[in-house]
Amino acid sequence: MTDAASHSDKNTDIRVATRFFPVSAALRAYSSIIYLTEVDVPPGVRIHDYLHPEWANMRFVEGEAMRVTIGGARPEAAPSFIATGPTSKAAYFSAGNMRAWGIGILPMGWAKFFALPAEDMTDRYVDGAAHPAFAALVPLVEKLRQANEVEAAAQAIDDHFVGLLDGAPRDDPAILAAHSALVDADLGSVAELADKLGLSERSVERLSRRAFGFAPKLLLRRQRFLRSLARFMLDPSMAWIDTLDYHYYDQAQFTRDFQRFMGMSPRAYAARPKPILGAAALARAAAAGAAVQGLHQPGK
Repeated sequence: MTDAASHSDKNTDIRVATRFFPVSAALRAYSSIIYLTEVDVPPGVRIHDYLHPEWANMRFVEGEAMRVTIGGARPEAAPSFIATGPTSKAAYFSAGNMRAWGIGILPMGWAKFFALPAEDMTDRYVDGAAHPAFAALVPLVEKLRQANEVEAAAQAIDDHFVGLLDGAPRDDPAILAAHSALVDADLGSVAELADKLGLSERSVERLSRRAFGFAPKLLLRRQRFLRSLARFMLDPSMAWIDTLDYHYYDQAQFTRDFQRFMGMSPRAYAARPKPILGAAALARAAAAGAAVQGLHQPGK
């Protein structure tokens, strides 16, 4: 089963389509979803969008190179295999004619598949074909080129990751417990998180940086922001005041968070075209139960 989102602009003949493919049962603790984004634009035209903070993602691009930056630096041409760690800042990207396959990697998946702490890759991306931590995924590039059908390509990604489970490290149950706690909208403090996990706050800090990439206080702040942003993504007609998570004291606090995580004001973001992320949020919610990856329920 797949869910699809599309965007078109009749004036410039721009077409964007995103399809989502749920992962198999064996991967549900480790991956959020597989997705395909296709961009069809006239020669010389590029579309622009901002990706909100999220967990790690592996993307495989054919066609024109994307131009990407995380956190406001100068955009640069991205590699065809983009390995991105967990982010706490918006990623700006522009795209011409291209096809990009991707798979979201949850914190349990990061610990399972990659032999480096998540904090070593926060708010950055690398050429996955050149970085040793992602060497086991390089064969996927050729597999995707050879796939004749979309469903076959999605299955190739799933099969490849399932194959990596053999010989992978054992699961750390504390990671899954921490992730499940983080997506609980009632969780409001690091002390509550430590109590849920039965760990000291210092141990939670170490676990958080190793598997999630950030200190737990920042993660809680990010989750609060994403819950608010997701409501707007699903219904852009809403006023920002009506999207606020109940952990916010007031709209001013939310505005500060928005500037911290997205690099712009809520008003500026609302006014921007969202040729990829706008339609994709609804389709992702239908396919995976959450409009944004950071709110994905682990194991679902």
